[in-house]
Amino acid sequence: MTAQTNRQFLLAKRPVGAATRETFTYQQVPVGEPAAGQILVKNEYLSLDPAMRGWMNEGKSYIPPVGIGEVMRALGVGQVVASNNPAFAVGDYVNGALGVQDYFLGEPRGFYKVDPKLAPLPRYLSALGMTGMTAYFALLDVGAPKAGETVVLSGAAGAVGSIAGQIAKIKGCRVVGIAGGADKCKFLIDELGFDGAIDYKNEDVHAGLKRECPKGVDVYFDNVGGDILDAVLSRLNLKARVVICGAISQYNNKEAVKGPANYLSLLVNRARMEGFVVMDYASQFAAAGQEMAGWMAKGQLKSKEDIVEGLETFPETLTKLFSGENFGKLVLKV
Repeated sequence: MTAQTNRQFLLAKRPVGAATRETFTYQQVPVGEPAAGQILVKNEYLSLDPAMRGWMNEGKSYIPPVGIGEVMRALGVGQVVASNNPAFAVGDYVNGALGVQDYFLGEPRGFYKVDPKLAPLPRYLSALGMTGMTAYFALLDVGAPKAGETVVLSGAAGAVGSIAGQIAKIKGCRVVGIAGGADKCKFLIDELGFDGAIDYKNEDVHAGLKRECPKGVDVYFDNVGGDILDAVLSRLNLKARVVICGAISQYNNKEAVKGPANYLSLLVNRARMEGFVVMDYASQFAAAGQEMAGWMAKGQLKSKEDIVEGLETFPETLTKLFSGENFGKLVLKV
């Protein structure tokens, strides 16, 4: 394997505002051999997620930041091509934190095997991966929707929102998605079976909420923060639940994050707003994955991946998340 070359993107500096190509150092290094306990994985697909922007920042968070000079962190799936670890054999396909590179070499901490015969590999980064787990637990555990309730989701055509909305439909809820553009809104209703859609790019969100949620909002699944969060807070019902899953509108801010101005709605409506981190549920991933796979087999749950080819495109492809260009789960084919 030592004749092989490993292309890597390393974090060069902590970005202020959006991450650009200058945020990273691109290098090519020889591929090493696995030491005791290590494996060598040929990366096939990498997951590009809004959380990656947060991992570049210094400071206390739910996970340590990526160090300057370290390979940029990314979840991915790939095939074991050399192993010095009895738990993983050559030929196994694995899911884990592989990094933005051609090959992962190291101890497979938190890695688990996946079967490409059961589902296409990119699906293990979307509905059957961390994205699906996020949607499942954030909606069902924190949001706790009941049949007949109205569930509103922002970033609804994105990776997490699209799956969470479908799960809400499976649970018998009225589901309204907020997304950017007519095509995405049409997709939510025609393809995913949402009951309503609000196009935040081309209509007033307050007016859209009034139209689509005449009886108010019982669960709000927030992926964007900012003005849209404020708009939905104004429509909360008594004992509503607000799930703070993400705030992509705020991640590239050069100033302080804009918090909710309308938060007194929580007091008036005795509502609850709660943050969510998927790793808190790691022990339950296997059971959730089985239930999700069952829904997919029955055709109740669809997964859409937006696959971009070429590791070399990483910095530019990552920016698609923050401009709303991606349609479904953004995946980089190495």
